[in-house]
Amino acid sequence: MASNGGGSSNEAWGSRIGLILAMAGNAVGLGNFLRFPRQAAANGGGSFMITYFIALLLLGIPLMWIEWGIGRHGGQYRKGHIPGMFAAIWKHPAAKYVGAVGLVVPLVVMIYYTYIESWTAAFAWFSLTKDYWGHTTQEGMIAYLQSFQSIPAEGAPVYHHEYTPYAFFIGTLFINIFVLSKGISGGIEKLAKIGMPILFVFAIILAGVVLFLPAQPGIGATPWQGLEFIYKPDYSRLGEPGVWLASAGQIFFTLSVGMCTLTAYASYLSKKDDITLNGIATAATNETAEVVLGGTIAIPAAVTFFGVTGAMAIAQSGSFNLGFATMPVVFQQLPFGNLLGVAWFGLLFFAGITSSVAMLTPITAFFREEFGFKRESVAWSLGALCLVFGLMHVHWLQHGVLDEWDYWAGTFGLVVVAVLEVIIFMWIFTPAKAWESMHQGADIRIPQIFKFIMTYVTPIYLLFILGWWGWVDALPILLNEKTAGGGPVNPADTPYITLARAIIVLFAIVAVVLIKMAWVRNKYDDRKGFALADHTGEAA
Repeated sequence: MASNGGGSSNEAWGSRIGLILAMAGNAVGLGNFLRFPRQAAANGGGSFMITYFIALLLLGIPLMWIEWGIGRHGGQYRKGHIPGMFAAIWKHPAAKYVGAVGLVVPLVVMIYYTYIESWTAAFAWFSLTKDYWGHTTQEGMIAYLQSFQSIPAEGAPVYHHEYTPYAFFIGTLFINIFVLSKGISGGIEKLAKIGMPILFVFAIILAGVVLFLPAQPGIGATPWQGLEFIYKPDYSRLGEPGVWLASAGQIFFTLSVGMCTLTAYASYLSKKDDITLNGIATAATNETAEVVLGGTIAIPAAVTFFGVTGAMAIAQSGSFNLGFATMPVVFQQLPFGNLLGVAWFGLLFFAGITSSVAMLTPITAFFREEFGFKRESVAWSLGALCLVFGLMHVHWLQHGVLDEWDYWAGTFGLVVVAVLEVIIFMWIFTPAKAWESMHQGADIRIPQIFKFIMTYVTPIYLLFILGWWGWVDALPILLNEKTAGGGPVNPADTPYITLARAIIVLFAIVAVVLIKMAWVRNKYDDRKGFALADHTGEAA
């Protein structure tokens, strides 16, 4: 598998299993174990699952194949970043600037995502040391979590030093950048080969423990009732647009489509490498983690200890409360609870880091390919940038800065990128060329129906989502009629929200300027495109 067909400096994947684990690690993230159960519980359980699998077939899997196709095609011209990939497909001066979104979105998400990821590392340590032991109610654990986040309620006790969240964030960011600096096969692939098996072992252990929990006194519910709630459909809710939109949004989160990371990873493949079977294998691995394991831990555990009604209320209060408040309460009631806590937060940490290391990959590729910088220099420089703006999230979490970035980059931005990818690859490149490109080196043929789906159904579905979210959410948020978190706007937070938006705009301006500099430096002709890459180099 160690082909060196594209990407930067002839780096390559060392093995097929390493590629699949890295791609799956990129897709399997915090959303699989925190966001998925919350979305399922809040949107009708089984009804959500019906719309979820429809979205998987019409959006998720087609987009995954499209992104693998775009990435590998770009890699043939040694372009591991979206501006270069779009320019390689659409020979128009605007293509590279349209691709600027592919540098901004992963950078913005990486910064705040790593901060959330650091919470999992912290709570793994708190579990091991039994630091939160004694907080045996939902309210008590929420107060403990808010103390760690440095946003305790007025008059609430403080359980952590104010430097604690900063220390865990800096440590987590350091690990991310260290792995990134070691390259594709030497860093990211090695992490995936270690982290993904550990993640699955922890998840299987936890799922096994949860499924055999006895009914609790005064509650009477069992974990199997939690599973029944998730998978038994309420057909009346299928008529609610919100359920369909929630399932489509979850597909973006769970497969990491629109993040520009799958395309970056695929750029390190050659035309001889399969992407059809690898793509479906990656999706299957992710769905196993999310539906089979993610759906078997948090909600069934919450139902057992809080009942169906209580679990629904907890899920609707937020993904973080479910993962960081409810689960620790559960662990304290179980034998070896601190070790189960380590397993829970450990699997969340590995789910997070195998995703976050991917987010700077396209930006690293851009600086290496277009300016000739060394990987280590780029990685640590980007790490410094992430540190500066990440500390902003640590310090101003209570002012909605993280929610703002999560919405504009991690939610709305993903759909924007996906729309651009489908239009450029399936319409501008043409369906015939796209279909042929995806099947180069293919181990299996994609069913012909998916050609129609990718060309018409997927883009229409995406444009509907974009239009709906734009009208219902994006416009009111932009006009400060509601917050990105969904609540009322606190006037005291407005300056922080404005600053958060201004920084994203600044990133976009800088990205456009850097793209212009790169094209001038390398004397690219937009109408002629790029020369094919020399595939004779050695894998790094």
